[in-house]
Amino acid sequence: MEQKSTRLSTDFLSAERAAQEALLSDFERIEGVPLIRQILDLVPDGVLILNPERQIVFCNRAMLNLLHVDDIKQTLGLRPGEALQCMHSTEFAGGCGTTEFCRECGVSKAILAAGKLGAGESECRILRKDGVALDLRISTGVFELHGNRYIAFTLSDIADENRRKALERIFFHDILNTAGNLRGVTELFKDPDVADKESFMDMAHDLSERLIEEIESQRQLTMAENQELICEPSSFNSKDLMDEIVRAYRIHPVGRSRILRLDHRSAALMIHCDRTILGRVLGNLLKNALEATSVGGTVTLGCKAYEDRLEFWVHNDATMSDPVRRQIFQRSFSTKGSNRGLGTYSVKLLTERYLGGTVGFTTTPGEGTRFFSQIPLGTSPGGNC
Repeated sequence: MEQKSTRLSTDFLSAERAAQEALLSDFERIEGVPLIRQILDLVPDGVLILNPERQIVFCNRAMLNLLHVDDIKQTLGLRPGEALQCMHSTEFAGGCGTTEFCRECGVSKAILAAGKLGAGESECRILRKDGVALDLRISTGVFELHGNRYIAFTLSDIADENRRKALERIFFHDILNTAGNLRGVTELFKDPDVADKESFMDMAHDLSERLIEEIESQRQLTMAENQELICEPSSFNSKDLMDEIVRAYRIHPVGRSRILRLDHRSAALMIHCDRTILGRVLGNLLKNALEATSVGGTVTLGCKAYEDRLEFWVHNDATMSDPVRRQIFQRSFSTKGSNRGLGTYSVKLLTERYLGGTVGFTTTPGEGTRFFSQIPLGTSPGGNC
């Protein structure tokens, strides 16, 4: 009896793949072009050649180095996201390009543009299965060889460029604003007619603390990405930490004209992990929620105990659109504009790598958005601590 092929399911691009014989034929056809390997190996960026099914049939030495493989044939038949170990590439049997998250992916967008316009370019943020974040610029172009159609696909690492832009934003915007406010307050000390100078001294102290906090936050994230962050586990009460963070953000500018609550049912348990890192995670979750909340809106922080883990959560009434939802936790993505987007990314990085936990969220119209960070209970802090 003749067997019918099973079509793989997809939420976006086609899941169908070329047969192994066709892949080998494509590889041999391209390798047969005089000096093609030598020419492509001179290109410093990664270069892939894809078949119409978006599978790799050739690549250069720079791409092999990026993928940490020695032989081109080890990549044969893979799609770009699979070769780069994108965390979403194995969610569907169809692989790279077939999940709902692929709708926002720069790889898919550049390939689609090449198919429609003959060429395409897009920035791409990929979070790998090992937690490493990639910031890439993708360029594509279509060509024909012996009557067969291919897509040339080049990949440039722009992580350093995006980090520089993020640092410029932090130092030239956030920190400069705080420093300017601090200078304005200290100028008041020179005015002999200003009354209640003690309250301005308190304000100056708060501003200087915020300035140090903003610098320390970026330093900690950089160290975490470079795996240089050293954990200092200690035992403390979960509710005490939440009380402290809520008090800090009630007087923070992002909390102005908004209601910040600590859920009265929150668990008050002794936990053992790095208090500073957990505080950074909760602070970033609160800050993101407050920034997404309209004036007069409410943000709630809570904590729920399970048998083997403790879940910290933050809720606000706003909901995220599908494009935003699909890109949460990507390093350079932000709803607040370009060169931002470090908040939820740092939450994921610090929770998973240094607290041994997991992060996630739900967003539902009428119910709002709820982010959570779950960490293990017990004496072992987990992660890299």
